[in-house]
Amino acid sequence: MAGGAPQPHKVMGVADLAMFYVVTGVSLRWIATAAAFGPSSIVVWVGALLCFYLPFVLAIVELSSRYPQEGGLYIWTREAFGPYIGFMAGWSYFTSNLPYFPSVLYFDAGNAIYIGGTSWLHLRGNPVFFMGFALTALAFITAVNIVGMRFGRWLHNLGAVGMWGPALIVILLGAAAWWQFGSATHFTPASFVPVFDIQHMIMWAAIAFALSGAETASFMSGEIKDPRRTIPRALPIAGVVIVSCYIIGTFAVLLAMPSSEVNTLQGLIQAGAVAAEKVGAGWIVVPLALLITLGNLGAASGFLSCAARIPFAVGIDRLLPPVFAKVHPKWGTPYVAILVQGGLGAVLCILGQAGTGVKGAYDVLVSMGIIAAFLPFALVFLAVIRLQGRPSDVGLTRLPGGRVTSTVFACIGLVTTLTALVLAAFPAPDEPNKLLAVIKIFGLTAILLGSGTLVYFLGQRAARKAA
Repeated sequence: MAGGAPQPHKVMGVADLAMFYVVTGVSLRWIATAAAFGPSSIVVWVGALLCFYLPFVLAIVELSSRYPQEGGLYIWTREAFGPYIGFMAGWSYFTSNLPYFPSVLYFDAGNAIYIGGTSWLHLRGNPVFFMGFALTALAFITAVNIVGMRFGRWLHNLGAVGMWGPALIVILLGAAAWWQFGSATHFTPASFVPVFDIQHMIMWAAIAFALSGAETASFMSGEIKDPRRTIPRALPIAGVVIVSCYIIGTFAVLLAMPSSEVNTLQGLIQAGAVAAEKVGAGWIVVPLALLITLGNLGAASGFLSCAARIPFAVGIDRLLPPVFAKVHPKWGTPYVAILVQGGLGAVLCILGQAGTGVKGAYDVLVSMGIIAAFLPFALVFLAVIRLQGRPSDVGLTRLPGGRVTSTVFACIGLVTTLTALVLAAFPAPDEPNKLLAVIKIFGLTAILLGSGTLVYFLGQRAARKAA
């Protein structure tokens, strides 16, 4: 960036960053997804922690200490494999967030219904309400991110409270209901054994995806105070909160209601409402719904904030039009990239809904998001392996054992990621029009990724002409 150009403001310390990781690392919708498959999902959470989350965090810490500049996995894969692979990794991650926004905001809409008590429950299957809520919320968080992290970080911090707060409330309600009336789910040793059929294995991919988020802040290193020291300090703090919320939250939902009754779009608030009614605390449902709504808004805002830094970094490299590299003269944010990200997310919201119901749209958007995100995650693990033989100008942050330890964990993470990629391609078992779902998943994903190759080569040609 030109020396006289405005620079992003470094405003995030360890506490802000830990809260940012929590709000992007915890998504309450995955608690409902896991609980719908019964007690065996708790074991799958532990497996995902060991086989994906831990290797992923170690990879992020090492790569962000090697390349602390803004751009995250785009920079890491570019340095490991060259500009084309780096661009496609960044593009794939960027496009993974396009279906993410409508999917998480659809989930948010399903929970926001409970803010109105019983008078709003008739909206539960109304696609106009869900789409309208998602588009309005997307416009709001886009505006917040243009104003910048000096304001946006407070939405992220409030969003973090809106993530662990509801999880804690449901945990307490579930425990109270269990204490007074017993568990709604019959727990036996056999019920914790994972089921190896396609319906359950598709859920495994979603649970692994739920534990992503450690990569987010590295895209915004230019807005973090001393990122080489701050990121390794914030990640373990956030990791304890994230994993605890997921595992204990899933257990609490199953205490409150049987897995067969859990709705993946409204499972957490649904469990909270059932448990609250049992213990005579029905009044808590409205504030619980409000917290969940706020938490998901914060999460969507956090991902919009980090994902928009990819076209910003690529614009600096002149592989996208230079306008993407512009920062706002007053707020110091990559406002063009943020506007494009928000606008494309709105388009995906409308396309995902076409020809299906609310749940069908949600499932397609989730599958698209998992596939487009896990492709660059696989490249992150490959980058760790590839870069082990390359000397670093700075001291690397990694576990004792050096190259051997890093390579072993990267291989474990890579195998898990590739497995999740395959499983995410299957349509949901309860999808009535499986062919349409598959066409949407593969067709929209192919369009998003294919357009990346086109943009790259057009950018290369434009850069050569400008040279």
